[in-house]
Amino acid sequence: MATRLVQINMKARDEVALGQFWAEVLGWEMSSEGPGVTNLEPKGVVYPDPVAVFIDIVVSDEPKTGKNRVHVDLATTSAAHQAEVVARLTELGATPVDVGQGDVSWIVLADPEGNEFCVLDWHDSNQDTGPIASVVVDCADPRAMARFWGEATDWTVHKVTDDSAVLRSSQGVGPYLQFLRTPDVKTGWNRVHLDVRPYPGDDMEAEAARLRALGATPIDLGDSTIPWKVFADPVGNEFCLLTPM
Repeated sequence: MATRLVQINMKARDEVALGQFWAEVLGWEMSSEGPGVTNLEPKGVVYPDPVAVFIDIVVSDEPKTGKNRVHVDLATTSAAHQAEVVARLTELGATPVDVGQGDVSWIVLADPEGNEFCVLDWHDSNQDTGPIASVVVDCADPRAMARFWGEATDWTVHKVTDDSAVLRSSQGVGPYLQFLRTPDVKTGWNRVHLDVRPYPGDDMEAEAARLRALGATPIDLGDSTIPWKVFADPVGNEFCLLTPM
């Protein structure tokens, strides 16, 4: 048994407006599975598909406080293309932000609701990721994250050091999942989090038990009607186990 990373979940004050921004950024389509939820998916791709990590934007009145612990890196083909992308996204409403990155080759921007993301200045054409080069998660221990997420999902671990860990779908397509060491202390719920799904025919309860055995901690939201399960990974980042699909 295994899960796979299928989407990231973002909270938003105005999920439609933020969805429109990210749809323009990525060139993806918008839909909605219900009130308060905006779904983003690549054109012509049927969810779930490892060629992309999809995005769900969910309305929330919780204020954003501090830097997000989960963000996306956008792919570009060159420094010149990076400048073009940054200019286009600025016109769409993105703003430059300083998160203490110093003198680096990537550009850090924030979307209209303040969610940070990076525009890279490189792209490996032999490993096409699509517009999202990687999903990046801050953590205290990248090695622990590589062990947990490498076993929790069917994603392949490509690199592990004391400072970072990199995984990618076992099919060798789509964006990378990167864990970066940070000294920042986690406070409160993550405004952006990962969602994983078991495969069709797998048993959700058995998968939940397997995740607990790997070190995930169940989180009780006090609502027995929701079909998904909420966990924290070994360093405390929340994620959701969705129903098999």
